[in-house]
Amino acid sequence: MPKITYNNIGITAISAAIPKNTIKNLEYTNHFDENVVKEIVDKTGIKERRFAPDHLTSSDLCYHAAEKLILDNAIDKTEIDVLIFVSQTPDYRMPATSIILQDRLGLSKDTAAFDVSLGCSGFVYGLTMAYNYANLSGIKKVLLLDGETRSRIYHPKDRKTAFLFGDGGIACLIEKKDSFLPSFFSLNSDGSKQNLIKVDAGGYRNPSSINTMKEKVVDIHGNVRTDEHGYMNGGDVFNFLLREIPKDIKQVLDFSDTNINDIDYFLFHQANKFMNDYLSKKMKLDKDKVPQSISKYGNTSSVSIPLTIVDQLKGLLKKKNLLLCGFGVGMSWASAVINVEECKVSDIIEVE
Repeated sequence: MPKITYNNIGITAISAAIPKNTIKNLEYTNHFDENVVKEIVDKTGIKERRFAPDHLTSSDLCYHAAEKLILDNAIDKTEIDVLIFVSQTPDYRMPATSIILQDRLGLSKDTAAFDVSLGCSGFVYGLTMAYNYANLSGIKKVLLLDGETRSRIYHPKDRKTAFLFGDGGIACLIEKKDSFLPSFFSLNSDGSKQNLIKVDAGGYRNPSSINTMKEKVVDIHGNVRTDEHGYMNGGDVFNFLLREIPKDIKQVLDFSDTNINDIDYFLFHQANKFMNDYLSKKMKLDKDKVPQSISKYGNTSSVSIPLTIVDQLKGLLKKKNLLLCGFGVGMSWASAVINVEECKVSDIIEVE
């Protein structure tokens, strides 16, 4: 566990954009019996999700979130020195989507811009990079963008994943301020578990072909997908997370010398309601301190933590201690204890 401390760095503003197109899970019955659908919805707690139409990408959602953040906070774009884009659904294989966003947002050519390809832990990892750059001399502001169109990765005929994932994008501003207390991060990975959540084909090891795009029945339950759709071994993922996440949270609390009762809000990755409720119960957390957005947006991968902040904590982020924990594909997981002095949260915007 790399243990990292940053002083006098923090989040000063955050915004989010979601597709206007709303999918109601109880009506998502084209391929499954209504009773099966109801059982899935009851177990996962996901009632609605947002699906991006074909013309809308992760970068579009991040662009709109960034423009909202810049407008609401009267930010001088020339003061944004670094742009980081976190996503596993970028616009192209090349160039990096961050470079496109630098130009589209009208940022200076002096802006450093790069992509980070990480799943559900990506926001916390991205924050460490943003904090690290903000800590350097000569850097005024860092813009962290995080966007996913996960609805396109999973097959609608695979009930293990068809009702879980949604789309969204966020923008987050990180700056130096003397008033920020120290922040603490824990970063972890275990590539031996890479097959728990995966897309087998479509990359450079297994390139796209006629065969990789063929639909096939993949199990005795009749679930269908292609080799270019994601799959998840839910039971093994659940067991992995229960083994690693409470331990990591305890370690980052110990490292930061923070009592669990001193945390104002626990922001968990929104994997599913059952999993997060189990984690909260296991750790004996006050449910009012564990905001959730899973019922409205589903699992938006790395976007889920900041989207929950915007959806649930607007107007509440003044002098607060937050514990963030993202976990999933990789397997990769990351936890952080951060101090928020006064973070301005914009209204969520819908994009058509």
